[in-house]
Amino acid sequence: MFAPDFLREMQSGEEQAVEALLNAAFGQPDEANLVRKLRKSKAMAGEMVLPSEQGIVGYLALSRMIAPKSWLCLAPVAIHPDLHGMGYGKRMVGMITEWARMTDQTLVVLGEPALYTSAGFRPAPEGLTSPYPVEYTMVAGPAKAKSLELRYPQAFD
Repeated sequence: MFAPDFLREMQSGEEQAVEALLNAAFGQPDEANLVRKLRKSKAMAGEMVLPSEQGIVGYLALSRMIAPKSWLCLAPVAIHPDLHGMGYGKRMVGMITEWARMTDQTLVVLGEPALYTSAGFRPAPEGLTSPYPVEYTMVAGPAKAKSLELRYPQAFD
């Protein structure tokens, strides 16, 4: 049984452990490839890990949106398969949404609405357009403009 510690910033040298976690959590390499591209393109704004005695068991990344320029994108979020359904992912996302609220930072995420809204995200505001389905796009923090076009980092293409 895994005993996770506290969410913290990823440290240099943990890249391979994160890649292994992403591959285990998603069952394919797409998310690990996305993370590599975000790092290489310097679009990565921050990476957090959930460590345990057995290694890295949780991960989330924030990258800089092309537009709106001050917004960040939360992707990917991963939890080790042995910990699915235990609430660790929801708590990690909840901590990030609380950080967004406290710092007036806007975050955008594309995913399952029930999961992300239960952790503090809300449906995309009316007038928001995206290259991805708007019904699966949620925001946290301030989103004050009435008409917004989301443009993700090139690594998402």
